Amino acid sequence: MRNHPTNRPFSLCAQRRSPAAPEHHGRCLALVALALISLALPSAASARRTPWAKVDGPSAQTPAAIGGYAGGCLAGAEALPERGEGFETIRRWRKRYYGHPRLIAFLRWYGAEVLRETGKAVLVGDLSQARGGLMASGHRSHQLGLDADLWFTRPKQRKRDAHFKSCVDRERDTVDPRVFGERQLALLKIAAAHPDVARIFVHWAIKHHLCASVGADRGWLRKIRPWWGHDRHFHVRLRCPEDSPDCRDQAPLPPGDGCGTETWFSAAEVAARKAAARKSPPAKRPPRKRRPPPPKRCKQVLTARPRR
Repeated sequence: MRNHPTNRPFSLCAQRRSPAAPEHHGRCLALVALALISLALPSAASARRTPWAKVDGPSAQTPAAIGGYAGGCLAGAEALPERGEGFETIRRWRKRYYGHPRLIAFLRWYGAEVLRETGKAVLVGDLSQARGGLMASGHRSHQLGLDADLWFTRPKQRKRDAHFKSCVDRERDTVDPRVFGERQLALLKIAAAHPDVARIFVHWAIKHHLCASVGADRGWLRKIRPWWGHDRHFHVRLRCPEDSPDCRDQAPLPPGDGCGTETWFSAAEVAARKAAARKSPPAKRPPRKRRPPPPKRCKQVLTARPRR
C-alpha cells in the first residue's frame, strides 16, 4: 500500500510541512481531500448520456408501456407515494419512483399482503423514471414502468447497497441462513402469486436453495429466475398490460419449476467455462448484437407536455 497512488499526495504534504508554514500544510491536505473525493465520485464520462434522466415529470398522455424492458419508455406514468400500507420507498432523490398504473396497483396490493403475512412493511427501491427510458446509471431495464426492486431486509441505514445484508454467503456460494429466512421466503412467494408478475430475478444461490428446500407446492418457483447479483434485493417484472399494444413481452417461461440449470451462474461453473475457453483454439467472436433503439413513439413521449 506504500506505493499506492492515493498515498503519494499525503507523503508530499508531509514532506512540505514545516513549523513555519502550518497554513500551507492545511491547504495541501484540503486539496488532497478534494482530489480523493473526485476520484470516488463517478465521472460524467462514466454515466450514460440519456435525455430520459433529465425529465422531471410524467407526460400528459394515456398510460402505456412502449417497447421492450431494456429499450422503451413510459407514457402517462403514475408516482408511487413515499409510504403506503405495507410499503416504504427509499432513495427518492433518484426520481425513480414512477410506474405504469398496473405496477403501482401491484405494489399497493403487495405491501398490504406483506404486512398482513409478515407484520412488517417492505422497502421499495427503483421503479422507473418519470417517462421511463434508459437511466444514467444502474439499470439497463426498468424502462417501461413494469419493473421494481424490492429489498430483502430493513436496515436503518439505506443510502447504499452495502447497508443491506446479502442473503448469500459468497465464500460458500450458498444462502446465508442468518439473513435469508421465513420472511424472505414469504416476500418471494407473495409476489410470485400475483397473476401480473412475469418473472422475479434473484441470485442463483437463492434459486438453488429454493429448489432444494421447497416442498410439494412448487408451481410458483417457475417465476423465480436466477440472475447476476440480486442477493440483497429481488427484481419483480410484470407482464405487458392489455392497454399497451406496443409493449414487448419476454418469451414465455419454459414449463416446469425452473430448477436444475441455475448453477450456470455459479463462480465454479464460470471459472470452468473460462478454463475450457483457454484450452480451445481461439474462435472468432460473433459480432456483438446491438440493442434495438426505442420505438419511434418514444420520441413523442419524451417531448410531450408534462402533466399538470
